[in-house]
Amino acid sequence: MGAKAAGEDVHLLGPGWRTGLGDAWDLRPTRLEDIEPGSVAFKELRATRYDLLLVGHAYPSQPNWRRVWSELDCDVATFQHSSVDRHAPGTFDGERARLYCYSQEMRDRYAEHGPLADLSVNLGTDEEEPAAVSGRDLVWLGRIDEEKSPHLAVEAARLAGRRIRIVGPVFDQDYVDRHRALFGSDHVDWLGELTGPAKIAALSDAAAFVYTCSRTYVEAGAAVFGESLRAGTPVAALTWRPGGCAEAALCENTGALAGADPERDDAQAALALAAAIERAVLLRPQEVQETGMRRFDPVRHFRAMATRPS
Repeated sequence: MGAKAAGEDVHLLGPGWRTGLGDAWDLRPTRLEDIEPGSVAFKELRATRYDLLLVGHAYPSQPNWRRVWSELDCDVATFQHSSVDRHAPGTFDGERARLYCYSQEMRDRYAEHGPLADLSVNLGTDEEEPAAVSGRDLVWLGRIDEEKSPHLAVEAARLAGRRIRIVGPVFDQDYVDRHRALFGSDHVDWLGELTGPAKIAALSDAAAFVYTCSRTYVEAGAAVFGESLRAGTPVAALTWRPGGCAEAALCENTGALAGADPERDDAQAALALAAAIERAVLLRPQEVQETGMRRFDPVRHFRAMATRPS
């Protein structure tokens, strides 16, 4: 999205897993790892004279993929969207092959690959943000399981005396069952999984987005921070240690951090988060949106990833 908005000639390489993109995109089913150097497919790929390949983090370490890319006169850049996947030594040199990470925590985790700092920007189709308004209630969005720990958001909302809408698919029914009493509370509305305009509406209509995760979970680069701020919705974020994605994404004009002690219980964390909610809902939606549009701008993000460090 950022490359197209910047006026670049963009090709989508690989199988078309998603339909409905229309004629706006140049789709090419080529997979580098399936190409033999010297073949007709390889010669066609090289003749295109790509300047940059933006790829998923799983590809640059794959020998077959790397073998083909090494024969192309172009850079490769990838954003680390997993805190678990590892890369082979020497995969990135910080110049022709670059790894980008969202937070200080992630840069420390992948330090051997010389990662560069940037905030990931994720824009889905038909997810244009409306003008910022003062919303109502709270919203939590994500997959529903222990790692994301939405039960902490529900308890914090109760302590703050506010309703909360839970948006997302259930990944772990046992987790939901363990917290059945909380999730079944009168102040909780379950909206299920939403995409496109419905998802953006859920964010933009809220007074604040509440972010949570478990004590041990390492967030690689949550897209929802940028989505919420671009919608003009401030964020109240639970953190268990310094240097995480919430700290990288937010500032005093866009959200409030709730630092919790991982050695203490959930009640203490929920209390800290409730206090952050009360601070977040006081922020100006228009300023939140202006800041979000600037910091999570897809053109800025693309140009950062397309530029070799000086």
